[in-house]
Amino acid sequence: MARIFITGSTDGLGLMAAQLLSGQGHTVALHARNDARARDARAALPDNAGVAVGDLSSITQTREIARQVNDMGPFDAVIHNAGVGYYGRSRVETEDGLSDVFAVNVLAPYLLTALITPPERLVYLSSGMHHSSDTTLRDAQWTRRPWQGSQAYSESKFYVTALAFAVARRWPTTLSNAVDPGWVPTKMGGSSATDDLQAAPVTQAWLAASDDSAARVTGSYFHHQQPRNPHPATQSPDQQDRLLEYCADLTQVHIPAA
Repeated sequence: MARIFITGSTDGLGLMAAQLLSGQGHTVALHARNDARARDARAALPDNAGVAVGDLSSITQTREIARQVNDMGPFDAVIHNAGVGYYGRSRVETEDGLSDVFAVNVLAPYLLTALITPPERLVYLSSGMHHSSDTTLRDAQWTRRPWQGSQAYSESKFYVTALAFAVARRWPTTLSNAVDPGWVPTKMGGSSATDDLQAAPVTQAWLAASDDSAARVTGSYFHHQQPRNPHPATQSPDQQDRLLEYCADLTQVHIPAA
């Protein structure tokens, strides 16, 4: 049985994945944005291995989350599930002067990857919307462009997909993959979403813990347990390295080579 940490696991797909894995006999640690949400997480999954608490929009708090996770660990897998959507939202600036969509969806997974003791498996939540992204990293914080929430979200999912593949390239002994869970009716996805909610957490749980040979791969992009073609630019080493350098400049933390 595996030990798994999941970010953003107080509700939605993160909690569903946690409940699925716990029901399979795995040991699951959760993450909550604050103490109130941590109480909700413990109530929703009483048989948990601990709850790391902190706001992923903050670089300082994300560092603290990594410390908590290492204190609870080691873990066999980490699912980077937490995310910020875009529906009906204007640009929100974090305490670090960043777009919160970028901070939570991209920079937090980067920083946690760099600071948490490397597990055997890493799973990053992407989206089919990453195919419509601007791939240039120009104005990634949306300080010069007029805000377009859906485009900012698409770009963040492009970047986190590239991050998954960058880690797969840098850490050949770690299985690092990206997942499109589909457009499902969660709090983030909205009530008009059309994909199957019950199927949405299955792939990330499968990649995190299954002994199935199809799940023991790296550098792949999945939808409903089937490999799909990601945006080609996410697989470019140059593109990946530009993203890693940009995130390292923001955090002063580097993802080391294996």
